[in-house]
Order: sequence, then structure tokens, then C-alpha cells
Amino acid sequence: MRQILAITLALVLAGPAGAARAAESLAAGPAPGPLVDVAWVKANLGTPGLVFLDLRGPLGGASKADYLQAHIPGAIYSDYLKDGWRIKDKNGTVGMLPPAARLEKLIGGLGIANDSHVVVVTNGTSALAMAAATRVYWTFKVLGHDQISVLDGGMAAYLRARDKNKKPVNSLESGAVRLPPTTFQAALRADMLVSKEQVKQALGAGTVLVDNRPNNQYLGVNKSGLAKRYGTLPGARNLPENWITVNGGGTFRDRATLEKLYAAAGVPTGGVQINFCNTGHWASLGWFVSHELLGNREARLYDGSIVEWAADASAPMERLVQLD
Repeated sequence: MRQILAITLALVLAGPAGAARAAESLAAGPAPGPLVDVAWVKANLGTPGLVFLDLRGPLGGASKADYLQAHIPGAIYSDYLKDGWRIKDKNGTVGMLPPAARLEKLIGGLGIANDSHVVVVTNGTSALAMAAATRVYWTFKVLGHDQISVLDGGMAAYLRARDKNKKPVNSLESGAVRLPPTTFQAALRADMLVSKEQVKQALGAGTVLVDNRPNNQYLGVNKSGLAKRYGTLPGARNLPENWITVNGGGTFRDRATLEKLYAAAGVPTGGVQINFCNTGHWASLGWFVSHELLGNREARLYDGSIVEWAADASAPMERLVQLD
């Protein structure tokens, strides 16, 4: 508890000078990239301006109770499904990016400022869980915030190290941590957003479309209960979400392996491409790998994805396996 209070007080008192010290402190070790590992977390615990955002929830087989029982020291909590990271838009499409002003209020209310470096943490048990981290990562990027990372392997990796008595080796704390509300100001990157109309134009232009859903949904054997129709976008290539992480778990595959899998899926690692899934959740994994890990700055994410697309009777779809 004392350590929580110390970290919180440091963040309260940090101010601009504290932010500068935080940048210097983070720069003293390996520069945080899109992915950080457990060793980096351990080396940077307690750094002013560094915020661990714990998103553990039902998508990863966890809940806030797991956070309250044990979390990375100083980590704050947010409910990915309930706190407003995604909304239903005026057309009834679920999982959409909220307006910038709403996100500014959410993020600032969590105590995250423009000079904070945020490390997003999920349960790390599946690709589904890791997609919550990459979706929030994408959201921060859309808002113009580049000081953002994902903990590779999530809490599963953090908790994996045990001593001979099977007790966790890495520091843990219990109870809730709340940072003082602050101001977060967005600098919206509109070029990162892809609308349904833009996807229609992309179809005509021959743009590479990447379906990050499971293969059975891509083929049209099954579909999400949220989707109105079976199938995929015409000409789309399938790179399933569970290819991206090792055995579909919480650890991202290395670059060489990802490049081989992209080749197997017929997905180039460069050039204009649009990732989609059902609601833009799994697609964020594909976008994260293409844009952040493989460096394809022309990769984009279609937020509305199949749920929005399939609801529009004029939007073409193809079902690769006809069952009826």
C-alpha cells in the first residue's frame, strides 16, 4: 500500500518537470517500442509519467476482481467493454470509435495526460484478449498519442515467473489505484480512419483487403451473431487472428515468422491495405502487426468492419463456401 501511495504521489507532483524526468528515465534504458516485455516493466516500475493501463476482462477470461486481487504496482484499471472505449453509433453499428471529446474525457479521467507513456495490459491468455490491448493502442494513435506500448504476453507473462515455493517473483499489489483526473487533448489523425464509402472505393481500386476473422467466418461457413450476412469482402485475403500470436495465445510472433505467415496468406508486408473483422477488434491485431511491428505505414483499420458492411444491402460480399 505504501508503494501505491508513493507512486501516486509522484505522479501528482510530477507536472511538466516530472514529465521531462520521466522521458529521461525511460530513455536511460531500452526505448519503449510498440511492444514491451516483462523485463522492461520490472526495470521501469515507479517511473513518473509511466502509466500501466490494466484492461483485464471477460474477453480474456478475467475481470476487475482479478485486477483488485493482484496487479502491476501502480496500475490503473479500465473496463474495455463498459467504460466507453467503443460505442454504438447513430446507425446502430457496435464497437465504433467514440468522438474525440468523449475519449478525451475518458482518458483524462483515468489520470492519463498527453505526456504520459501508457503501457496497455490484458490477461494475455489469447489473441482475443490481446486484441483489447491493440484496439486501445490504435485508439491512442488515432488521437495523436504516440507514447503507447503493449505488454507482450500480458499479465500471464508477468505472473509466469515463480520461485521454488511457486510464489510470484515479480512485484504485485492489490486494491484499486486511482490517479488524479487530468487533461488529455486529442490531435485527431483522420487519415487513420476508414469509412464504409472508402472501402467501397478501395474495392474498385484493387486495394489489398485483409480479413482477420477466423477462417470459418472468412469462408462463410459460420458468422458472428452481430453480422447480417455470411461471407467476406470480395477479393479479401484471410490472415486469421490466431496466426498472429504464438498458438493463439498472448505473445506476438517474431518478425521472421510473421513475414512467413503473411506470405502464406498472400498478404504483402508493404503497400496500401485495409484490415477488417467483425467489429474492428481482431482487425486491430492485424493492423498492429502490419503498421507497428512490420512498419507498413500504409496499413489502415476499417472500424465498422463486417457488422457495418453486411448491414448495407448494396455492399457486395462473397461467400466462398455455399451451404444453402
